[in-house]
Parts: sequence; structure tokens; C-alpha cells
Amino acid sequence: QVQLVESGGGLVQVGGSLRLSCLASGKIFSINAVGWFRQAPGKEREFGAAISWVGNNTYYGESVKDRFTISRDNAKNTVYLQMNGLKPEDTAVYYCAVRHLRRAYWYYNIDNSREYDSWGRGTQVTVSS
Repeated sequence: QVQLVESGGGLVQVGGSLRLSCLASGKIFSINAVGWFRQAPGKEREFGAAISWVGNNTYYGESVKDRFTISRDNAKNTVYLQMNGLKPEDTAVYYCAVRHLRRAYWYYNIDNSREYDSWGRGTQVTVSS
């Protein structure tokens, strides 16, 4: 199994930036993709971004594209989510998750939370206006 711990959340003003971190431990070799999701009160969990553990595949949800950047540092077993131009609607608990399943087409269902089988506990991001 893989254990995940998110950090870096906090309170930021509109237009500000935050960088979230997701530290992975355990069976790192089994990771196929790491994704960031978010969930606001009363709303469904929403896909943000995903990155392959090996190679250069990335994918972004429409609501964060062009503002957020996902990256990883394999030496530190850490995936980052750089969030710029934050808006009040970005307020949510942010979760990182791991997909172990290796698909022939990496992008297939990459934005579906059901593809992911290890989850962190989340970090709160609040954007104030």
C-alpha cells in the first residue's frame, strides 16, 4: 500500500498563490499516477490534475487549467500542485490520490476518482475575497 500526506494548505487572498505537497511512502514502485482532487462543502469531489509517476504525462481539469501546475520530485517521493490566480471558488479540501492500475492508455479515466485507490486525508485551502 501507499500512504499519502498532503500539506501546504491555508488561507490566501483572491489572486494569491499556494503550493500543495503530497508526500508518498510505502510501495512507491506500484504508483502509476498521482492525482489532486478537491471537495467543497455540499459539492461532489472534483478532479484537479494528475501526473504520471514515470514519464511526462499530465492532465488538468477545466476549472484549474492554465492556473494550476502539477509536478513531481521522485527523489523526494513528492508531488506538488502549484496554484496561482486563486479564486473564492477554489476554496475546498484538497486531496491527493494514487492510481495503481496501469492502463494501456494512461489518460483513460484519469479524471475519475474511482480510478484511485489510495487517498490522503486532505488539506484545507481557503480563498478569501
